[in-house]
Amino acid sequence: MNIDIPEGKDPIGYVWSEMVPGIGVAAAGFSLAVYQHSTLGLREFEAARLRIAQINGCLFCLDWRTERDGEKVEEGFADAVTQWRTTGAFDDRTRLAAEYAERYALDHHGLDEEFWSRMAEHYSQRETVELTMSIGSWLAFGRLNRVFGLDAMCVLPKL
Repeated sequence: MNIDIPEGKDPIGYVWSEMVPGIGVAAAGFSLAVYQHSTLGLREFEAARLRIAQINGCLFCLDWRTERDGEKVEEGFADAVTQWRTTGAFDDRTRLAAEYAERYALDHHGLDEEFWSRMAEHYSQRETVELTMSIGSWLAFGRLNRVFGLDAMCVLPKL
């Protein structure tokens, strides 16, 4: 870990809320809002989120599975995300969500008119903004956790 965490403190809670409360609490609120207020389908949401987790290498994010109304994506979904270009497990929206996440993280300057035309075919402008904000949240906060080594110290909550 690249940040000293006092004995008995939750690493993420300490870094996000105690070290920089004016920033961390707001960041946590944004991160939580992505999950609480998303209107995106679970599969497209998880395809984008997992692709960012794979790129960031955040251990916590890679293990996490978003649940909605008792539903989670199927076993093997993360492997399909890795193969988003060729998998037969995705519809067009899900494949496009994984592609957008990857390109947003690795080649945002390469998002050309052809890409935006495909987005407009499958996502409303509102959905595109929502997906973009979600991807930005996952990229920033998953990378923060990975860079500081917090991702290896986190424990998934017991449900």
